[in-house]
Amino acid sequence: MIKQIRKQLNAEVSLSKEQAVRFFKTGKGDYAEGDVFIGVSMPSLRKLSKKFAVASLDVLQELLHSDINEERMLALIILATQYVRADHQKKETLFQFYLSHLPHINNWNLVDASAHLIIGAHLWDKDRKILLQLAQSKVMWERRVAIVSTWYFIKKNDIKWTFKIADLLLTSPEDLIHKAVGWMLRETGKRNQTELEKYLDQHAVTMPRTMLRYAIEKFSEPQRKHYLALK
Repeated sequence: MIKQIRKQLNAEVSLSKEQAVRFFKTGKGDYAEGDVFIGVSMPSLRKLSKKFAVASLDVLQELLHSDINEERMLALIILATQYVRADHQKKETLFQFYLSHLPHINNWNLVDASAHLIIGAHLWDKDRKILLQLAQSKVMWERRVAIVSTWYFIKKNDIKWTFKIADLLLTSPEDLIHKAVGWMLRETGKRNQTELEKYLDQHAVTMPRTMLRYAIEKFSEPQRKHYLALK
């Protein structure tokens, strides 16, 4: 099946190299250095994920070990779909598979398309302490997994864990973490702006500016000016 998948992927190439990488920093020393993009769009990847929805974990593992970003993304889309449809025992297997392959979930698009659907969904009714461990990881992508996983909780009106993980990431130096935390804080505000305001009243002064700007994006102009002035 792996040969067939790769053949189909190559047949779906529709973007130039410049178009494929325009939202990623792939230069020497950048976060996506070494990540290869062949130019397959997300709609095409989702279409292929339906065609290969029953791919085995061995096949998904081979895709996840690829240097090609779209191959890893395809594997994660399929994995997330399988997770939704799986029984309790299979869900645990897929969850553990995801955790064991975190070193290959190593770009923001891969994390953002999968963490909440697998890690977040799996931990909804379980002990969530692994998120605290991930949030304190030296690996930036694992910290991003921790905060983006809470998106699943937010959608179910549980916003406390987003604030808990955000607390651990306030001093992270990377812009990609600032953006992810700010994004998730903004999502909490859609559910309960009062609680987000309470959080910002406490942390806006020390919060990285990018994080703050993302968090207050949906606020009124006077509110945005108020929180930015605290900096």
